[in-house]
Amino acid sequence: MSTALITGMAGFIGSSLADALLDRGYEVRGIDNFETGRRSNLEIFEGRDNVSFTEGDIRDPDLVSELLDGVDYVFHQAAVPSVPRSVDDPVTSTDANCTGTATLLDAARDTDVDTVVVASSSSVYGSTTALPKVETMEANPESPYALSKYYTEQLAMQASELYDYDTVALRYFNIFGPRQDPSGEYAAVIPKFINLMLDGDRPVIYGDGEQSRDFTYIDNVIQTNIRAAEGDATGETFNAACGGRATINELVETLNGLLSTDIDPIYDDPRPGDVRHSHADISKAQELLGYEPDVRFEEGLEKTTEWFEQSDEPT
Repeated sequence: MSTALITGMAGFIGSSLADALLDRGYEVRGIDNFETGRRSNLEIFEGRDNVSFTEGDIRDPDLVSELLDGVDYVFHQAAVPSVPRSVDDPVTSTDANCTGTATLLDAARDTDVDTVVVASSSSVYGSTTALPKVETMEANPESPYALSKYYTEQLAMQASELYDYDTVALRYFNIFGPRQDPSGEYAAVIPKFINLMLDGDRPVIYGDGEQSRDFTYIDNVIQTNIRAAEGDATGETFNAACGGRATINELVETLNGLLSTDIDPIYDDPRPGDVRHSHADISKAQELLGYEPDVRFEEGLEKTTEWFEQSDEPT
């Protein structure tokens, strides 16, 4: 039985990944300080075997070293997310994302860890007009969050050369799905829009709505993480996406259809740090990891809206 440590396990992606790894026969350990993770995301593990959780901070080297003992694979999801939040508070984003990653990678040096998979972001590409985004493009991070994620992946790449374990960085493209937090000023667009539209409220679009995103359902990023950990790649960065894109206006139109609503969005000024278009080339992950998207945008959106409609969480 393989053992995995998931940092940020109380988050949307971390908890979903833990659930999938348990189904795969892993022993799973998790850590989260609840800066952005939610305790409700851990309820699915109550009564399950081979899973443990520690409330703590990945910037605590002694705690991280203790949790890494006997671990085969590390899935580093812990971060303070959101471009707008990082613009408002660059210190917190930089400290959590950069110092946290450095602490984790340093602690792994003295263990028998096989592979560390770190979560990066499509935001590292910046607003270059070239599409689709290919891993060989020059990075152009335009926000403190994007810069912290670029630093995260570069630290990981160096670690694969300097230390005795493998590393892979995954550039996430707008991940969405069940259990994603719909509340708060910095909530991701899909759960936030679903939450508002279920209540009959109008979602706010920053800009003209023609900006596009490679919206990627959670099952696809879980698959990418597992393939990256269990495969032979090391010192590599991969796009984690579907290889398509939809505009924010199309998102609202599709949600209206799925929710049987007819709600017009409100348009506001663009937000600083946001990129215009995001569209991934996934050929590298297909070739080196054997990755193929399991769930496309429309199907994933249908699964997500169904979950929110049936959820006991307040909308």
